[in-house]
Amino acid sequence: MNRTACFFALLTLVLAGTSALSQTGSKPATPAESIRKQFASINQRILDMAKDFPEDKYNYKATPEVRSFGEVIVHIFSGNVYAAKAGRGEKASWDELDPKNYATKAATVQALEKSINDATATLKAEPNTRFAATLAPWLSVMEHSAEHYGQLVVYYRLNGLVPPASRPSK
Repeated sequence: MNRTACFFALLTLVLAGTSALSQTGSKPATPAESIRKQFASINQRILDMAKDFPEDKYNYKATPEVRSFGEVIVHIFSGNVYAAKAGRGEKASWDELDPKNYATKAATVQALEKSINDATATLKAEPNTRFAATLAPWLSVMEHSAEHYGQLVVYYRLNGLVPPASRPSK
Protein backbone atom coordinates (compact mmCIF):
# COMPACT_ATOMS: atom_id res chain seq x y z
CA MET A 1 0.00 0.00 0.00
CA ASN A 2 1.46 3.38 -0.96
CA ARG A 3 1.59 6.43 1.34
CA THR A 4 -1.48 8.06 -0.16
CA ALA A 5 -3.57 4.94 0.27
CA CYS A 6 -2.32 4.51 3.86
CA PHE A 7 -3.10 8.14 4.61
CA PHE A 8 -6.66 7.83 3.30
CA ALA A 9 -7.21 4.52 5.13
CA LEU A 10 -6.02 6.09 8.37
CA LEU A 11 -8.09 9.22 7.77
CA THR A 12 -11.17 7.07 7.14
CA LEU A 13 -10.63 5.21 10.43
CA VAL A 14 -10.13 8.44 12.37
CA LEU A 15 -13.20 10.06 10.83
CA ALA A 16 -15.29 6.95 11.44
CA GLY A 17 -14.22 6.92 15.09
CA THR A 18 -14.87 10.64 15.47
CA SER A 19 -18.22 10.26 13.77
CA ALA A 20 -19.20 7.41 16.07
CA LEU A 21 -18.29 9.46 19.14
CA SER A 22 -20.17 12.49 17.89
CA GLN A 23 -23.23 10.39 17.07
CA THR A 24 -23.42 9.06 20.60
CA GLY A 25 -22.63 12.49 21.95
CA SER A 26 -20.34 11.01 24.54
CA LYS A 27 -16.69 10.68 25.22
CA PRO A 28 -14.98 7.69 26.77
CA ALA A 29 -15.73 7.23 30.45
CA THR A 30 -13.20 8.41 32.99
CA PRO A 31 -11.75 5.89 35.44
CA ALA A 32 -14.01 7.31 38.17
CA GLU A 33 -17.10 6.98 35.98
CA SER A 34 -16.16 3.45 34.96
CA ILE A 35 -15.56 2.29 38.54
CA ARG A 36 -18.82 3.83 39.77
CA LYS A 37 -20.81 2.32 36.91
CA GLN A 38 -19.32 -1.16 37.26
CA PHE A 39 -19.68 -1.13 41.06
CA ALA A 40 -23.36 -0.27 40.69
CA SER A 41 -23.85 -2.89 37.97
CA ILE A 42 -22.38 -5.89 39.79
CA ASN A 43 -24.09 -4.95 43.04
CA GLN A 44 -27.47 -4.53 41.34
CA ARG A 45 -27.18 -7.97 39.76
CA ILE A 46 -26.29 -9.55 43.10
CA LEU A 47 -29.06 -7.67 44.91
CA ASP A 48 -31.56 -8.83 42.29
CA MET A 49 -30.45 -12.41 42.92
CA ALA A 50 -30.57 -12.04 46.70
CA LYS A 51 -34.15 -10.77 46.49
CA ASP A 52 -35.23 -13.30 43.88
CA PHE A 53 -33.71 -16.58 45.12
CA PRO A 54 -36.29 -18.63 47.05
CA GLU A 55 -35.96 -18.28 50.80
CA ASP A 56 -36.28 -22.01 51.30
CA LYS A 57 -33.13 -22.44 49.17
CA TYR A 58 -30.95 -19.87 50.97
CA ASN A 59 -29.13 -22.75 52.71
CA TYR A 60 -28.48 -24.55 49.41
CA LYS A 61 -24.86 -25.62 48.85
CA ALA A 62 -23.56 -27.03 45.59
CA THR A 63 -21.36 -29.37 47.66
CA PRO A 64 -21.01 -29.75 51.43
CA GLU A 65 -17.60 -28.01 51.41
CA VAL A 66 -18.77 -24.68 49.95
CA ARG A 67 -20.79 -21.76 51.27
CA SER A 68 -24.56 -21.77 51.01
CA PHE A 69 -26.32 -19.24 48.80
CA GLY A 70 -27.01 -17.00 51.82
CA GLU A 71 -23.44 -17.35 53.09
CA VAL A 72 -22.11 -16.27 49.69
CA ILE A 73 -24.28 -13.15 49.83
CA VAL A 74 -22.88 -12.32 53.29
CA HIS A 75 -19.36 -12.99 52.00
CA ILE A 76 -19.95 -10.61 49.10
CA PHE A 77 -21.25 -7.79 51.22
CA SER A 78 -18.27 -8.22 53.56
CA GLY A 79 -16.30 -6.78 50.64
CA ASN A 80 -18.65 -3.82 50.35
CA VAL A 81 -18.28 -3.10 54.08
CA TYR A 82 -14.51 -3.21 53.67
CA ALA A 83 -14.61 -0.92 50.62
CA ALA A 84 -16.75 1.66 52.40
CA LYS A 85 -14.36 1.79 55.35
CA ALA A 86 -11.19 1.80 53.28
CA GLY A 87 -12.63 4.37 50.89
CA ARG A 88 -13.31 6.69 53.83
CA GLY A 89 -9.73 6.24 54.99
CA GLU A 90 -10.67 4.21 58.04
CA LYS A 91 -8.50 1.37 59.21
CA ALA A 92 -10.06 -1.57 57.46
CA SER A 93 -9.45 -5.24 57.02
CA TRP A 94 -11.54 -7.56 54.96
CA ASP A 95 -13.10 -9.16 58.01
CA GLU A 96 -15.47 -11.94 57.34
CA LEU A 97 -18.92 -11.15 58.68
CA ASP A 98 -20.58 -14.09 60.40
CA PRO A 99 -23.45 -15.49 58.31
CA LYS A 100 -25.08 -16.68 61.55
CA ASN A 101 -25.90 -13.02 62.22
CA TYR A 102 -28.10 -13.03 59.10
CA ALA A 103 -30.39 -15.98 59.74
CA THR A 104 -33.17 -15.03 57.32
CA LYS A 105 -33.41 -13.97 53.72
CA ALA A 106 -34.89 -10.63 54.83
CA ALA A 107 -31.98 -9.92 57.19
CA THR A 108 -29.46 -10.88 54.52
CA VAL A 109 -31.08 -8.73 51.83
CA GLN A 110 -31.38 -5.79 54.21
CA ALA A 111 -27.70 -6.03 55.17
CA LEU A 112 -26.67 -6.37 51.52
CA GLU A 113 -28.68 -3.26 50.61
CA LYS A 114 -27.09 -1.33 53.49
CA SER A 115 -23.61 -2.39 52.42
CA ILE A 116 -24.31 -1.31 48.84
CA ASN A 117 -25.72 2.05 49.95
CA ASP A 118 -22.83 2.74 52.33
CA ALA A 119 -20.17 1.76 49.81
CA THR A 120 -21.89 3.69 47.01
CA ALA A 121 -22.05 6.84 49.15
CA THR A 122 -18.34 6.50 49.89
CA LEU A 123 -17.56 5.87 46.23
CA LYS A 124 -19.54 8.90 45.10
CA ALA A 125 -17.75 11.07 47.66
CA GLU A 126 -14.34 10.07 46.31
CA PRO A 127 -12.81 12.89 44.26
CA ASN A 128 -12.48 11.89 40.61
CA THR A 129 -8.77 12.69 40.72
CA ARG A 130 -8.17 9.90 43.23
CA PHE A 131 -8.82 7.33 40.51
CA ALA A 132 -5.89 8.60 38.50
CA ALA A 133 -3.64 7.42 41.34
CA THR A 134 -5.37 4.21 42.44
CA LEU A 135 -8.46 2.10 41.87
CA ALA A 136 -8.12 0.47 45.29
CA PRO A 137 -10.12 -0.80 47.06
CA TRP A 138 -12.88 -0.68 44.46
CA LEU A 139 -11.37 -2.79 41.70
CA SER A 140 -10.53 -5.73 43.96
CA VAL A 141 -13.97 -5.63 45.61
CA MET A 142 -15.74 -5.60 42.22
CA GLU A 143 -13.58 -8.45 40.94
CA HIS A 144 -14.37 -10.42 44.10
CA SER A 145 -18.11 -9.75 43.74
CA ALA A 146 -18.04 -10.75 40.08
CA GLU A 147 -16.37 -14.08 40.90
CA HIS A 148 -19.09 -14.86 43.41
CA TYR A 149 -21.79 -13.63 41.04
CA GLY A 150 -20.71 -16.48 38.77
CA GLN A 151 -20.96 -18.88 41.69
CA LEU A 152 -24.51 -17.68 42.39
CA VAL A 153 -25.44 -18.20 38.75
CA VAL A 154 -24.35 -21.83 39.12
CA TYR A 155 -26.51 -22.15 42.27
CA TYR A 156 -29.48 -20.86 40.29
CA ARG A 157 -28.87 -23.31 37.44
CA LEU A 158 -28.35 -26.28 39.77
CA ASN A 159 -31.76 -25.50 41.25
CA GLY A 160 -33.42 -25.35 37.84
CA LEU A 161 -33.79 -21.56 38.05
CA VAL A 162 -32.86 -18.79 35.63
CA PRO A 163 -30.91 -15.88 37.14
CA PRO A 164 -32.68 -12.51 36.84
CA ALA A 165 -30.07 -11.04 34.45
CA SER A 166 -30.47 -14.04 32.10
CA ARG A 167 -34.22 -13.76 31.75
CA PRO A 168 -35.71 -12.34 28.56
CA SER A 169 -36.59 -8.66 28.70
CA LYS A 170 -40.29 -7.95 29.00
